[in-house]
Amino acid sequence: MTTTLITGANKGLGFETARRLVAAGHTVYVGARDEERGRRAAEQLGARFVRVDVTDDASVAAAAKTVEAEGGLDVLINNAGIEVRGADNSIPSAADTTADEMRTVFETNVFGVVRVLHAFLPLLQKSAAPVVVNVSSGLGSLTRLSDPDSPAHFYPAVAYPSSKTTVNMITVQYAKAFPAMRVNAVEPGFTRTDLNGGTGTQTVGEGAEIIVRMAQTTPDGPTGGYFDVNGPIPW
Repeated sequence: MTTTLITGANKGLGFETARRLVAAGHTVYVGARDEERGRRAAEQLGARFVRVDVTDDASVAAAAKTVEAEGGLDVLINNAGIEVRGADNSIPSAADTTADEMRTVFETNVFGVVRVLHAFLPLLQKSAAPVVVNVSSGLGSLTRLSDPDSPAHFYPAVAYPSSKTTVNMITVQYAKAFPAMRVNAVEPGFTRTDLNGGTGTQTVGEGAEIIVRMAQTTPDGPTGGYFDVNGPIPW
């Protein structure tokens, strides 16, 4: 039996990914900050709940102890993420970006990923087929955002794309450091979720497809890559 932890799994892409992996036979931990919402989601999915706030060392350490006590971990999906928007749901421009905004976004999207990886690495290293999926974004692609012909080029914010570019680098470095693991970054696409203010061009089912696929990567599968549903994408 494959055991999987998904952070930020009480809604959106995390919830849909959990649903699909439960259906595929995984024992899934729904990781969420809010205990009530997390437990409700886990019950609905037939999954387990573990409280985990990726911005809090003690919370992440406690979650790792819980998962270890209940049998260990094979797959870690770093899905929890935030984006700062204006009161009118607008995307902040470079001129409006502050260091505090950057810090807030990085605390969850970057430091949270490292915090969770650090805590759960000892469990993953005990797995026969450890897998890490870092949920990145196409907005983390320097190639796409610097190309005037790319649809992503128009995106004006600084904090969110920068955080996802950093997640991509984290992915590369952890993949090199732990060659027995399959560690990859994925781009779900522009999905209708709360993160995107309810906008988006695809459903959560479509967005979760690449996350679910990479969560089931076999020991001879790719590592250190950056993928969307159609295959590798440019860094």
